[in-house]
Amino acid sequence: MLIKRREDIASSEITPERLYYNRREWVRMASAALGGIALGTIEGGQVTAALRQDYKPKAKGPYDTDEKLNSYKDITTYNNYYEFGTDKSDPAENSGSFKIKPWSVAVEGHVKKPAVYNLEDLIKPSKLEDRIYRLRCVEAWSMIVPWMGFPLADLVKRLEPTSKAKYVAFETVFRPEEMIGQRRPYLRWPYVEGLRMDEAFNPLSFMATGLYGKVLPNQNGAPLRLVVPWKYGFKGIKSIIKIKFVENEPPTTWNLAAPDEYGFYSNVNPEVDHPRWSQKTERRIGEFRKRPTLMFNGYAEHVSSMYAGMDMKRNY
Repeated sequence: MLIKRREDIASSEITPERLYYNRREWVRMASAALGGIALGTIEGGQVTAALRQDYKPKAKGPYDTDEKLNSYKDITTYNNYYEFGTDKSDPAENSGSFKIKPWSVAVEGHVKKPAVYNLEDLIKPSKLEDRIYRLRCVEAWSMIVPWMGFPLADLVKRLEPTSKAKYVAFETVFRPEEMIGQRRPYLRWPYVEGLRMDEAFNPLSFMATGLYGKVLPNQNGAPLRLVVPWKYGFKGIKSIIKIKFVENEPPTTWNLAAPDEYGFYSNVNPEVDHPRWSQKTERRIGEFRKRPTLMFNGYAEHVSSMYAGMDMKRNY
């Protein structure tokens, strides 16, 4: 399947991702646009409740959890996204002016189809689907999120990495003029993350373009973010602008910041405590009582074979 390069497609030909996913809904929402992408009525970067009333979870898929969904409000107002601030409310409050269109992604490294791609060209060959995943954060809280997007493996296969590619690295956009957190040096910018190739090919690894059946809000990583549900949430790099296929383990932001606290793998493991708190329990946002943390965030049957023979306490 042909993936056009940026220079091969006119801007007038670009179709927003939600348009080809649900054309009728797009027409209904198109009267109110923000930054070139129609999102219906916008308040603080969030789609209003009127546009969410028709969302109904689909039948449970092979990788979905059947746990109760967190509310749209929970998911879009309680976020870790340090590019917009360190408080949980900062991303929703500070990301309204972040521009997500036009958007391109550079593909580099050991790959047969390197280029700078329009986002639409990366998405269109894939059939968008819904996944209901747990999002587990290292601070011992979790959410149940109905994501929309496509398997990372679909994209990797189309780009055709060579045999030298052992890892895939990701990079977030660097725009301190729009992302006020990047004006402060509490992390090294731009944000970087990575996966081993077998992790990238695992069917659970997911490229999210939306949630709750709507376009991904800015504060949740628009327009394209990674979701790796058996790992801690900081592995889910947001606003991806570069994908690079490399031979050696790539640097990752939190490992660079605190290597004794945040390892490359970052698999959810209740037996490995953070140096400053226990990881044996977690609190679901919206609940008071804590619950036990599950190994691999409850996805052990789908991912544990990738780590057979590894010391999961040493390779945290």
